[in-house]
Amino acid sequence: MKRQIIKIDEHKCNGCGICTQGCPEGALKLIDGKAKLVGELYCDGLGACIGNCPEGAITIEEREAVAYDERKTMENIIKEGPNVINAHLKHLKDHGQEDYYNQALEVLKEKGIVVNMAHESHQNHHGAGGCPGSKIMDFRSSSQEGSAASVDVSSQLSQWPIQLHLLNPHAPYFKDAELVVAADCVPFAFANFHARFLKGKILIIFCPKLDNAHEVYLEKLKEIFSYNNIKSVSVVHMEVPCCSGTLTLVEKALERSQKHISVREYTISLDGKII
Repeated sequence: MKRQIIKIDEHKCNGCGICTQGCPEGALKLIDGKAKLVGELYCDGLGACIGNCPEGAITIEEREAVAYDERKTMENIIKEGPNVINAHLKHLKDHGQEDYYNQALEVLKEKGIVVNMAHESHQNHHGAGGCPGSKIMDFRSSSQEGSAASVDVSSQLSQWPIQLHLLNPHAPYFKDAELVVAADCVPFAFANFHARFLKGKILIIFCPKLDNAHEVYLEKLKEIFSYNNIKSVSVVHMEVPCCSGTLTLVEKALERSQKHISVREYTISLDGKII
């Protein structure tokens, strides 16, 4: 069958092995100092390994390949233990692969394996107390005002991917770029995000609270700043306290890169206004 699957450029691959750590499915192995795709049926083609490659040696192509098999993949993953199982389940959730995710749970149930669903733990904290970012609020009455007339707007997105974990610091679009570093929730809360912040800029998004990769993100941002002539950085985050970590991460990365780049900070209120 013809489907999307990863492709490795052996000339660019330096054998660091980082991509194999980002592939809980076990589709990648280091052989003779190079990363190899050793099992087509274990590669789901979602490209989680791409952002882990510091050399940009991994891409996705569409070609004839053995169909991805979630059940066989799970049998392969189970041997590696609960941490790898959890990483795979999170991978499927993050990419919206509900069918594969449910198949994986079925295999675990059949084998009597119970794992700590750490990737879902943050979904179960929705009270009035605790973190302000989890407080339940209903904006429907106010947001419906003036919504009778619809206006079509054009996307100002200039590149893909946009999630920090997937970005390659050597991507050509970073050269002489103006960056917008935004917390995940910002484009949903601020209706005019594309026109106000994104036009003519390169976008980087992440969640400073829920993404458990701060050190990885620091290094990735440092590399982006170090390898490219970044002209300016706009940091846009929500008003909730945990979201201010977006700016903190950028400032620490700039410090590590020893670059002096202009940074502008914008804070968005929960009802979608610039504070």
